[in-house]
Amino acid sequence: MPRLVQKSPSVCVDLPLDNSDISNKLHLLRQLLRSCFGPTGRLKQVHNNIGGHVITTSTSSVLLPAISSSQPFINLIKTSILNHVSRFSDCGLFAATLCLCLIEQAKQSGLRGAVAIRVNKHLLGLCISYLQGEDCGCKVKLDFCSSHNLITLARSVISSKPACVLTEPEALHISKLAVQAFLLTVPCNSPGVVSLGKIVTVSVEGHAVLNSAVFPGLLVDTPDVFCLDKSENVHSNPLLRVVLFSASLAGDLSELGDGIIEVHPGVDTDMQILDQLLELGKQVVKDEVKLFVCQKVIHPVLQQYLRSHSVVVIERLGITLMEPLTQLTGAQPVATLHTKIPAKAYGTVRDLSIRQFGSKTMLHLHPPGESAICTMILCHRNETMLSELKVVCQKTEHVLRLTLRDPAALLGGGCTDTHLAAYIRHKMCRVHWRHRGDCHTGSSPVTSPGTSSPPQIAVSFKRFHVILMQRNSGL
Repeated sequence: MPRLVQKSPSVCVDLPLDNSDISNKLHLLRQLLRSCFGPTGRLKQVHNNIGGHVITTSTSSVLLPAISSSQPFINLIKTSILNHVSRFSDCGLFAATLCLCLIEQAKQSGLRGAVAIRVNKHLLGLCISYLQGEDCGCKVKLDFCSSHNLITLARSVISSKPACVLTEPEALHISKLAVQAFLLTVPCNSPGVVSLGKIVTVSVEGHAVLNSAVFPGLLVDTPDVFCLDKSENVHSNPLLRVVLFSASLAGDLSELGDGIIEVHPGVDTDMQILDQLLELGKQVVKDEVKLFVCQKVIHPVLQQYLRSHSVVVIERLGITLMEPLTQLTGAQPVATLHTKIPAKAYGTVRDLSIRQFGSKTMLHLHPPGESAICTMILCHRNETMLSELKVVCQKTEHVLRLTLRDPAALLGGGCTDTHLAAYIRHKMCRVHWRHRGDCHTGSSPVTSPGTSSPPQIAVSFKRFHVILMQRNSGL
């Protein structure tokens, strides 16, 4: 059978670096990422060729997904760097530029691909062993007995992004808030395996950065302030009962899925569902529930019935806040309205209060005891700065969490680059002397007979040292 569409040539090739178009795009990508790195880095505005939303950033986790390419080789590099950022939340620009420099230098060195791979693996092993060693001169131990080191670490991450446009007092204030929120997510007196809590970030545009704050517990958008003002006995009990629904309570049949529903003639299905919702409301009132929360929509009649009985109602919570609210209250989400609510599904909160942030009215849910859930209110002057600040604070939280597993940090400002460059230069001289016979004889740890001559290895070592020094001089 003849083809309806002519088969196009494959875009995957076995030697992508021999393609001048791919090499030029790799060089352009390296220049783009390198110009964003360090204190002299510049911002990039990215948008597609037909217009649309403009992204202003210098953060690798935002910049790389916004750059599209039709070359699988470039997309492979992008995916690798984004995987690095998702694991460590730091040094994305450094890892990307170093990777692209190594690819470019390996091509210019004239080494065969297999030899270049073995050399780079050996150099990577040398760097890792040096950084993990006790005598590493560019590693700083973090002391959790004092918050000074944690604030300094957080500030180094936050102040590295110029798109946040923070003054010195503002950067220090956000750094302190990031450390405070991180410490609130670490549970106290938890036996066995420790499970960290969550930080819920709420953005408030048009206010000063110094108005940002951190609150223990959860803050939820609630436009209906009167629902709390009409509650009469909201403070009478030490704990307030909470019920949480993950199913829609709008009165539709979406939760039943696809299929055929048989209805008897003359039966009003809308009234049947509304009666079921009201029966649910009666059970909630009977069980003395004070906070009724639904992930989706609640029928207006059910809302009116609950509020007339002094029940605080929150709808359209969203899937993002479901897990933090479950951890905070201990409630189990109810997935249907056609069964009676089990007693174990109820949760509790200690108190409810209203907080106002600009045009946003937030309902503050106070945890019933020690809770690892907190809310960070981030304020900034415009949407672009606020979006970048939110991303940077999330990265800072991840970096601080990684310190629990390995309480150490590397020096910034090019110090780590300089140390590694000096270390590689020292190892390069040792390998060169060894092959000249100045030291004991033996084969190179990265070569085998007939693969590469010692001068080539020395040249590759030297190129790696030059790359690190170039990275340092670009700071």
